Amino acid sequence: MIALLIRDLKLALRAGGGFGLGLAFFLIVTVLVPFAVGPETGLLARIAPGILWLGALLACLLSLDRIFALDWEDGTLDLMATAPLPMEAIVTLKALAHWLTTGLPLVLAAPLFGLLMSLPGEGYLWLVLSLAIGTPALSVLGTFGAALTVGLKRGGLLLSLLVLPLYVPTLIFGAEVARRGAQGLAVEAPLLLLAGITCGSIALLPFASAAVLRVNLR
Repeated sequence: MIALLIRDLKLALRAGGGFGLGLAFFLIVTVLVPFAVGPETGLLARIAPGILWLGALLACLLSLDRIFALDWEDGTLDLMATAPLPMEAIVTLKALAHWLTTGLPLVLAAPLFGLLMSLPGEGYLWLVLSLAIGTPALSVLGTFGAALTVGLKRGGLLLSLLVLPLYVPTLIFGAEVARRGAQGLAVEAPLLLLAGITCGSIALLPFASAAVLRVNLR
């Protein structure tokens, strides 16, 4: 399992879908928003949690179509289906590799991007915490969408259309945690709901993704 995880990490980095692409997109969003809405610090502070979470969500979308595409093209996915390792475990490792190369760098870089958006000092901890809890759900949900569209030509747009509605609850509660934290309000309710979404996604969606892959490989 460790060897498969290391292989997926190397493939993600070599295919251009690693942390560099996601971070570059995240940086572009945080740099362009102040130009669009103006340099008013108060306004930027109010919208910073939502903008930062939206930027992280869209950055995660960039590499979703590569999760299974390379393995589908060279026939490795067929070999994985016949391997002793359960398909559910393979899907989980794919999602983990995506989070390590996309979600984790966004979590680590969030304080710097929050500074660019004039995020209040009280909000940095809650922004990082909400991203650390919520981005795994984005990777697991994205892996499910990638399994649905594997093998389809030009399936990237369809993948985005399928996954974006599933991302909305995570975006709502994640941004709410960061917003309440920045304003010094209680964050327990949205934080628990965000954690529930992540735990539920991790517990259920690998089985759904594995079932979809088995159907597509027949």
